[in-house]
Amino acid sequence: MKDFDSFAKEGEGKLPEGAADAVRMAARAFEGKGEADILRAIYKEAERGRRAGTLSDAELDNFFAAVSPMFDGARRKKLEAVIQKLKKIR
Repeated sequence: MKDFDSFAKEGEGKLPEGAADAVRMAARAFEGKGEADILRAIYKEAERGRRAGTLSDAELDNFFAAVSPMFDGARRKKLEAVIQKLKKIR
């Protein structure tokens, strides 16, 4: 894979059926919302996934690894604390 276009054309980047529609609906739902509202919604969904058994510790770790480099030190610590709190939910 040399670039995103070849990635998509080779089929490696296929989204599950209906995922694109779900992303569009989520984006519309968050229009005009503040950071705190968005974070609460994300946490609520993650919590629901943990309780349903569909969100694993490994997936939480992967999320943290992917997202944390975008944050400064204080926000990274806060995200890490949230991830640890989510890991305790069963």
